[in-house]
Amino acid sequence: MNMTDDYIPLAMLNALAYCPRRFGYEFIQSEMLLNEHVVEGQLRHQGVDLVGTNWLAEAVQERRVYVWSERLRIAGFCDLVELKAGAMYPVEYKKGRLGRWRNDHIQLAAQAICLEERTGETIERGYIFSFAARRREEVLFSAELRSEVERVAAEAHRLSAAGILPPPIAQRSKCRDCSLEPLCLPDELQKLATFDVGGDQHV
Repeated sequence: MNMTDDYIPLAMLNALAYCPRRFGYEFIQSEMLLNEHVVEGQLRHQGVDLVGTNWLAEAVQERRVYVWSERLRIAGFCDLVELKAGAMYPVEYKKGRLGRWRNDHIQLAAQAICLEERTGETIERGYIFSFAARRREEVLFSAELRSEVERVAAEAHRLSAAGILPPPIAQRSKCRDCSLEPLCLPDELQKLATFDVGGDQHV
């Protein structure tokens, strides 16, 4: 397949669902900062990202599977595609805690939508494996979650075409967990916004 340049990587849907400004830095401006959390996540993924097939007693596992959706113009890798009891589903590996934000669910559901296009199969659920918790979380691909994937994909294409860095988000709890916070400087920008061009502060 000749992939065109306007496909959005699945990982960037995760970034956008977490924070539009993060998407702007990582995808539009190709900026990335490394901290201990990012490096730890990369190291943990080294074993996961090895391409290959595992034949287990109850399942077949295919690692690092490339998938895409021509309808949504998104593409990327599934960490793991598992076939068990006649059912196929993606498994995404994450360093942190389970279920804190919605962005991981959107990335996983996007993988399922891509797999459905490629195989013609209906995929009802997938799993997120947390290295921190050492367990899987089941994610059901509801109509609501699928619609959210379509909305995020459309917004990713819109922002990419505009080429403009979105403003910081109001949800500062996300900023504290973000590796790009030293580059984004959301609190500093908010403070500057209280001043007019003459240097007077608005109260």
